[in-house]
Amino acid sequence: MERTDMGIGEVGESLRRSTVHVRATDSGRHSAGSGVIWNSAGTIVTNAHVLGEGTHLVELWDGRSLPAEVHSRDDARDVAELKLPAAGLPAASLRASTVKPGELVIAVGNPLGFTGALTTGVVHAVGPFSGFGRRTWVQAAIRLAPGNSGGPLADAAGHVIGINTMLAPGGIALAVPTASVEEFLKSGARPRLGVTVRIVRLPRRRGVGLLIMSIERGSPAEQASRWIGDILIGAVGSRLTTAADLADAIDDAIDGVIGDADSRLKIHFLRGDNAREREVVISLSGRITRAAA
Repeated sequence: MERTDMGIGEVGESLRRSTVHVRATDSGRHSAGSGVIWNSAGTIVTNAHVLGEGTHLVELWDGRSLPAEVHSRDDARDVAELKLPAAGLPAASLRASTVKPGELVIAVGNPLGFTGALTTGVVHAVGPFSGFGRRTWVQAAIRLAPGNSGGPLADAAGHVIGINTMLAPGGIALAVPTASVEEFLKSGARPRLGVTVRIVRLPRRRGVGLLIMSIERGSPAEQASRWIGDILIGAVGSRLTTAADLADAIDDAIDGVIGDADSRLKIHFLRGDNAREREVVISLSGRITRAAA
């Protein structure tokens, strides 16, 4: 039978055993963050932004360091799944029920080189956060620092309710809810456009758009002949003013598809001298689609 009368110290000790230190090496550059042992068979969940393109090591609470394989990642939801060549690991306890504002929460991670650091706070809200699109976050008034990313946010009983991801404006900590992580582990990464964008002011126009800074090789954007320097200004009848707007438009295109039909996203954009608005229908599965001239 599960104990429900543990104090903060005991809860923290249990969470530390289920929290790992993730170290990434990419072209000689090193980065680090935290992760959660999701099951005893060697599944580790962390943030996608913690990972690099090179090798990864996971350090367990007992001091062992094991090579980790990136099994899947979803940069849009900022979650990733690692696999360790180990079994019988101390998996975290997960909470599926709804989290309510005002609940006490506990975060464990490895901020600024301090292994297994514990902080406490309260849930501020659960839902979308202004400027970050429509996706749901567990929002907590809790102090986090670099290195906490990918670590667990848990309730007072030690049940993991989310994966700590970032500090938003105003000092509110945002965590990916456990339910979103479970959906990712079950269904994999959702399709993405494959571009990096930056908000820019539109020349000779009012408002802003999204300037394409880079395009992933083989991505739907490349297949649809998007160019670096194109400015995305609209999708699905709505203006694009933030990266979150683009993510919402992609989600709408995916969620509106039935069965195995291809998800398609109509994008309005500017190119070259920005004299006229153009449009392109992009296949999110990567099938080649032609742009309107």
